[in-house]
Amino acid sequence: MVQRMAVSLRFALLLFAAFVSFQLISASDDATILYESFDESFEGRWIVSQKDEYKGVWKHSKSEGHEDYGLLVGEPAKKYAIVKELDEPLSLKDGTVVLQYEVRLQNGLECGGAYLKYLRPQEAGWVSKEFDNESPYMIMFGPDKCGATNKVHFILKHKNPKSGEYIEHHLKNPPSVPSDKLTHVYTAILKPDNELRILIDGEEKQKANFLAADDFQPPLIPEKTIPDPDDKKPEDWDERAKIPDPDAVKPEDWDEDAPMEIEDEDAVKPEGWLDDDPEEIDDPEATKPEDWDDEEDGEWEAPKIDNPKCEAAPGCGEWKRPMKRNPAYKGKWHAPHIDNPNYKGIWKPQQIPNPNYFELDKPDFEPIAAVGIEIWTMQDGILFDNILISKDEKVAESYRASAWKPKFDVEKEKLKAEEAAAGSDGLAGFQTVFDLLYKVADIPFLDAYKLKIIDVIEKGEKQPNLTIGILVSVVAVIITVLFKIIFGGKKAKVEPPKETEAAESSSSKQEDSGEKEEETEKEETAAAPARRRRRDN
Repeated sequence: MVQRMAVSLRFALLLFAAFVSFQLISASDDATILYESFDESFEGRWIVSQKDEYKGVWKHSKSEGHEDYGLLVGEPAKKYAIVKELDEPLSLKDGTVVLQYEVRLQNGLECGGAYLKYLRPQEAGWVSKEFDNESPYMIMFGPDKCGATNKVHFILKHKNPKSGEYIEHHLKNPPSVPSDKLTHVYTAILKPDNELRILIDGEEKQKANFLAADDFQPPLIPEKTIPDPDDKKPEDWDERAKIPDPDAVKPEDWDEDAPMEIEDEDAVKPEGWLDDDPEEIDDPEATKPEDWDDEEDGEWEAPKIDNPKCEAAPGCGEWKRPMKRNPAYKGKWHAPHIDNPNYKGIWKPQQIPNPNYFELDKPDFEPIAAVGIEIWTMQDGILFDNILISKDEKVAESYRASAWKPKFDVEKEKLKAEEAAAGSDGLAGFQTVFDLLYKVADIPFLDAYKLKIIDVIEKGEKQPNLTIGILVSVVAVIITVLFKIIFGGKKAKVEPPKETEAAESSSSKQEDSGEKEEETEKEETAAAPARRRRRDN
């Protein structure tokens, strides 16, 4: 009897679990606007642009090391464009909207984009087969890296209700692009309270408010006043705070022609100086090459070497007195500066009411009707996967857990094994520090140095011989800026971090020694040694 009750209870629990799972799946289906896994070929579902400039060929390909398929950028140095229309336009005004997708830079990313564009309805003036850079998007989101650019974009195109103009509003202080070749998942969460959250691999990297002036550039809400474009600086406006003293007179004893240095008349030639011996002599061991032709090559001369007699003496050759600073030297005379009695300050045009100013409680989002990829890249091997548009954050979280995380863990373990096999596990102790520095680089007050800091951190990860110097440089910048903020004073003047000359020299020698060793040896054999400087003492 008890056994039968236990079986019945287990059966009831199974039914309950199945019911709950069905409800969750149904809820997820209701919240999911678009989910593209690329398990099947994209042809017929995605439309490739037929514009002539987009020559890049899209491929349905497996991610390296996985059985999972994605949409692959197959060729370098090409433009690519492809788009997929939604079943019906999605309003961004009603509740939460989550934009999420995965991208793997299988060959790294030196110069190119891997972002998505979320387009307005086609009534805005575009068609799928002609999708290009001019197609009107509502949001652009994702990584972009080239030259000084290294950021995960979030750009909103918002219509000014006064002017009717669509203006690009860029998220300030966007997070940087991960520098490895692993699969990463990018998430943008738009909340009904005007909040925007940017996640990379499920970790929040940036939080902003669409209406906050400090979070977007330019702000969605314009300034109330603007400089008057018709206001002109008066011709007699004097902006010079200091001027040369018109009453100053050059002193009579001021000699502008006096040289900066003169001979030291007190200097005495050292004893033992060999006046009649040259600093260099012909190499006695050198012999004329057998194939030397005087008519074609000219008269042969033995290469020079340092005179061995000079090594034991104070010096050789003609002795000359050393130079010393001229006490009478004053340089060119300039009148001292005094306060300008006519100084009026730095001129600025007067402010007038901004005709395009408006107030806003919520962004005037327009619907998105399609998602597209329109990029120009010098890299191949960029793989897009698991593109999601949802109304539920939990749906996005579940896809990160089920679709992204297993792949990422496999790739990370493989990368660790490869680094260990290549002997680069010596950097393992620094990796925690590198990860911390990447997070520190995202701090707003370091924005002026963010790109340079990221650049040198990446070099440190790739070049073990530079690691210590780079870590010291980056930490020094951060400490200097913090010191200025805490203790006040003038704005911190900090040089962007750079590798030490010694580290660069060491790296350069290691890279070039194998190629240049033979060439250097030949040059040293054929060329005369550099002349030794005359000793001026």
